[in-house]
Amino acid sequence: MTERAKPSVLLYDWDNTLVDGWAGIAGALNATFAAFDKPLWTVEDTKNRVRVSLRESFPPMFGDRWEEARDIFYAAFNERHLEFVRPMPGAADALTAASAWPQGIVSNKAGGFLRAEVTHLGWEPHFQAVVGAGDAAADKPSPAPILMALEQMGHAADKNVWYLGDTALDMVAARAAGVTAVLVGDASHDGGVEHAAPDIHFLSAYHLAAELRLLV
Repeated sequence: MTERAKPSVLLYDWDNTLVDGWAGIAGALNATFAAFDKPLWTVEDTKNRVRVSLRESFPPMFGDRWEEARDIFYAAFNERHLEFVRPMPGAADALTAASAWPQGIVSNKAGGFLRAEVTHLGWEPHFQAVVGAGDAAADKPSPAPILMALEQMGHAADKNVWYLGDTALDMVAARAAGVTAVLVGDASHDGGVEHAAPDIHFLSAYHLAAELRLLV
């Protein structure tokens, strides 16, 4: 294994990096699509298509009625999302292995729902900051939420900070914030590893956990 410098802070994306909550997202989207007579998406469709936050994705999808669509989505999502969220394979192991470092979450999931899911999984003790969509002035790929999380944690943005995610958008956000872009997984739902172009790549959360234990 290639020797790496130790990180100073670990920030994570949420969906498809630490948790699998796609069934809940797909269900809420389909409730919204049905209300607007739009074609429904499978869970796989949702995983392949959802990247930016709702406040950026819904206006192009629903036009002048996007706020109505937003309210339908949030009502449906709020009703059942905690039933579906579960840790990604190896995620709990990685968080435990990373306990020597300050950790935080930066996600494009709405902040209230994000924090509810963190609490539901009992993971609050792991994180010094949990920043979701709508918490900062802009959402990923803007660097604003990453910088907000670091400010809350009392750390500067530099290459010793790792931002770990599963998509090219996450890597773009990391670079925009001036931190190290770390891909977890094969990004097969997002054009692959080459398209994501990470600074560091781990095949899975298990691989991440193994290296963090070595770095400790």
